[in-house]
Amino acid sequence: MRMLEEFFPEFTQKLDEIDQLYAEKRMIDEKTYQFICFALSIKARSKPCVLKHFKGALEAGATVKELSYIFALVMREAAGADDCWTHDVLGDWKEILKGNISCSCAGDEK
Repeated sequence: MRMLEEFFPEFTQKLDEIDQLYAEKRMIDEKTYQFICFALSIKARSKPCVLKHFKGALEAGATVKELSYIFALVMREAAGADDCWTHDVLGDWKEILKGNISCSCAGDEK
């Protein structure tokens, strides 16, 4: 965000406004909010956000054991989703091997 703060401060100001709106309209308690943000941060692979929401959850009363459970849940659900998605994409693997399925991103459109 440092580059955006320098070259597009209006954008970062709008993000701050959105954060403020979320805080004002929040219908869940702080701990639940931090759990959700922690889980999303793990899935998004955002180190700063994982650290921010890990600390935020602790400050909201969470335990490391609870955060470990959230971490395990995200890892399991992500693995399942990635596994299902990949199986769906590669379900016609025999047709791929025969050259009957193309990938437009590889420039082999048919």
